[in-house]
Amino acid sequence: MKTLTTTLLALCTIVSLQSVAYAATSEVTWTDYEKYRDIHPGNGSRKHFRESTFKNFEKHFAKLAENLPEGQVLKIEVTDVDLAGDTHVGGINRMRIVKDIFFPRMNFSYQLVNDDGSEVLSGKVELKDMNFMMTGSLRYRHDSLGYEKKMLDDWFGDTFTNEIVKKDK
Repeated sequence: MKTLTTTLLALCTIVSLQSVAYAATSEVTWTDYEKYRDIHPGNGSRKHFRESTFKNFEKHFAKLAENLPEGQVLKIEVTDVDLAGDTHVGGINRMRIVKDIFFPRMNFSYQLVNDDGSEVLSGKVELKDMNFMMTGSLRYRHDSLGYEKKMLDDWFGDTFTNEIVKKDK
């Protein structure tokens, strides 16, 4: 059973690497995360919530980077995160309440570089989506961080319009 699990894990890793082999990659750095506006869980461990939230964002940035040319690297340095909603204490429980007044925000700088280290694009970004509950996108309706992912998708599409590689399907 252990051998089967190891073999399946290795096979999944190889398959996932093959799909990314012909696309850009991403590198995400989380700067001074203790000072972020809101990256607090409802109930549960703050450390576990933060780590899973960061991993979720890193996967999303990697997915976005797959749309850029091979050999490029999208470097992101996140300086602040304010998740959609806010955490409130209700009795002994702490829960995240999502209302339109608690819109998602994210501050970061980015740099898109070629494999030789030359810079293609760079900038500082202060994203916020004050209309996050009004947009009709159902793409992430069941995803964790769906509002934030939609906000990042919009930024990515606007910022990298000329760099996005059209893929054959």
